[in-house]
Amino acid sequence: MTAAGHWPNAPLITAGELAEIIAEGSALLFDCRFDLKHPAQGRDSWLSAHIPGALYAHLDQDLSGPLTGDSGRHPLPQAVSFASFLARSGYRPDKKVIAYDAQGGAFAARLWWLMHYFGLGRTALLDGGIGAWVAAGYPVESGEVSAKPRPLPRLQPQREMTLDAHAVRDGLESGVIQLLDARADNRFRGEDETIDAVAGHVPGAINRPFQSNLDEAGRFRPPAELRDGFRKILGKRGPEQVVHMCGSGVTACQSLLAMELAGLPGSRLFPESWSGWISDRRRPVALGQD
Repeated sequence: MTAAGHWPNAPLITAGELAEIIAEGSALLFDCRFDLKHPAQGRDSWLSAHIPGALYAHLDQDLSGPLTGDSGRHPLPQAVSFASFLARSGYRPDKKVIAYDAQGGAFAARLWWLMHYFGLGRTALLDGGIGAWVAAGYPVESGEVSAKPRPLPRLQPQREMTLDAHAVRDGLESGVIQLLDARADNRFRGEDETIDAVAGHVPGAINRPFQSNLDEAGRFRPPAELRDGFRKILGKRGPEQVVHMCGSGVTACQSLLAMELAGLPGSRLFPESWSGWISDRRRPVALGQD
């Protein structure tokens, strides 16, 4: 079955399926490569070599909103700013939005999630990112890419897809949610915090690094394998009880996508994540693995 045949429900596509969509002229392609420590590096990599026709989506400028005192490092963009980003990128409802990066979907999944959050959907990730595209023998190009602006799309935030810090605290205290932290295990334990001002994790959270969702080639594990992995952690809890977090609500989207792949839809995002949690120093912090 071609990509067009199983669209829009499949959140992943292969390099071959993407090549078909590009040939049809129905793709709106975004390169989401990014480096948290070197914010200009992703765009530089895109300029150097990208999948033909791919526009660049900057995590800070396009996929996040303005910082506030308690927002965390990457607050969600307002509807008007995200709509403006899509409009200047040439977004049309009949286009198939494809996102990719070079980090196992760690940043591309943010765009995938935002499209669903704003009620648009019809978005998928290139499994394996640009590496899979090149490995399959497809061409890349360099330089700027232009797009014909389109009217602003109408967006409707699906706020039930998120929980803020107060709701997370209350949910943990009452036992109605399970918080999954997608950061690397050393950051979760508080042993090697190089990004945020406070080390540790939210008490009651369980660590499942987003890399756990990938195989040795950097592609998503099969759905059954993903499902088994999540079930071992969650036990009898349903996916609607699961809330994903990370350092700033970005890589957590990759874990949320992995649950969708696993046939466990309905989990939610804590957008402020760790950087927002620690903005209030009265909130508790745990160290170690528990």
